[in-house]
Amino acid sequence: MIINKRKIRIEWGDCDPAGIVYFPRYFVFFDDATGALFEAAGFRKRALMKTYEFVGIPSVDVHAKFYIPSAYGEDVEIESSIAKWGRSSFEVHHRLLKDAKLAVEGFEKRVWVGPHPDKPGGMQARAIPAEVIQRFKKG
Repeated sequence: MIINKRKIRIEWGDCDPAGIVYFPRYFVFFDDATGALFEAAGFRKRALMKTYEFVGIPSVDVHAKFYIPSAYGEDVEIESSIAKWGRSSFEVHHRLLKDAKLAVEGFEKRVWVGPHPDKPGGMQARAIPAEVIQRFKKG
């Protein structure tokens, strides 16, 4: 199983007037971490678009659990992995660590989508290619 680790520094623009991370910013961090997870598995978006009838992996459900606040100038690490695979959806688990302590857990459900065959510009869920799932499981 692939677990990708990504270090980030909390920037001024990530914070609210109290100087701690404004909670929606965590979802931006997690979205970026999902992209980095796919790249760690060897899947860049452009390559996926060329190889498969692929549009993207939009989120259909997101939530988080907050334990320790993070503030401007702090360095944190996000560990990301695929927690569960479905036919056309998958779940991503993120662990944001601050000083090696769990600060935030993020959960995303995403759907593998391709172009809709009957609606130009539309998209629809597609089965996740087996080789994509296998690469993540092998690590």
